[in-house]
Amino acid sequence: MKDMVLSFRDVELTLQGNAGPVNILRAITLDVTRGETVGLIGPSGSGKSSLLMLMGGLERATAGTVSALGHDLTALGEDALARFRRQHMGVVFQSFHLIPTMTALENVATPLELAGRRDAFERAEEELRAVGLGHRLDHYPVQMSGGEQQRVALARAAAPRPDILLADEPTGNLDGPNGQAIMDLLFGLRDRHGATLVLVTHAPELAARCDRVITLADGRISGVETRRKEAAE
Repeated sequence: MKDMVLSFRDVELTLQGNAGPVNILRAITLDVTRGETVGLIGPSGSGKSSLLMLMGGLERATAGTVSALGHDLTALGEDALARFRRQHMGVVFQSFHLIPTMTALENVATPLELAGRRDAFERAEEELRAVGLGHRLDHYPVQMSGGEQQRVALARAAAPRPDILLADEPTGNLDGPNGQAIMDLLFGLRDRHGATLVLVTHAPELAARCDRVITLADGRISGVETRRKEAAE
C-alpha cells in the first residue's frame, strides 16, 4: 500500500462575508498518496484554491480533519504549521511573490538560511541552474521576464526538497511557450525529487498530465478521473 501524504475527512470551510457566512468547501473527503500528481479543476469560485490552501495549512478548516504526512494540521498552532511547511512543503503561486530587493539567488537562499541550512546558497544556485537560470543568479526580479520569475519561484519551492509541492495556477500569468516550459519544470521537479504534486489549473493540457484529476463545483468534489493506472502495489 502506498504511503498516505494528504488526507481530508469531512472537511468544511466557512468564511464570514459582508452578508454573513459563506460556505467555501463542503464535505470534502480525499486522500493523496506519495508521488502522486493531482490536478484540481473547476469553474472560478468552486473552491480549488481554498482546498489547496487547506492542504498547505495556509487556511484552517471550519470542520473535519486535514492531515499531512500523518500530522493533523487542524491541531497545530501557527508556529508549528510554519515549521511543518518549511520542512515538508513547497508552494508556488500564480503571482510570483519574489522579494524585489533580493537577487534570484538571495530569493531562493533566504528560506533555506532561515531553516538553518549551512549550504543555503550552494543549494539555491543548484536549483536555479536546474531551472535554466544559471545566468540570472545576480539579477533582481524587475530585470527578469514573467517566465523567469516563475522559474525562480519554482527553484525556491524545490530547494528544501519538499515532500509535498503545491502549485496554484502556476502558468496563469504566462504566455504559451513560457507556460509549457513551467509545466515541464514542475513535472521535472516531481521526478527529480520524488515530491507529491498537487496543482490548481484552468489549463486542460496541464491537468491532462496529472495522474488524477479532481473536479470541484460549488465547494464539493463533483468528479474524479484517474488518468494513469497506478503502479502495482
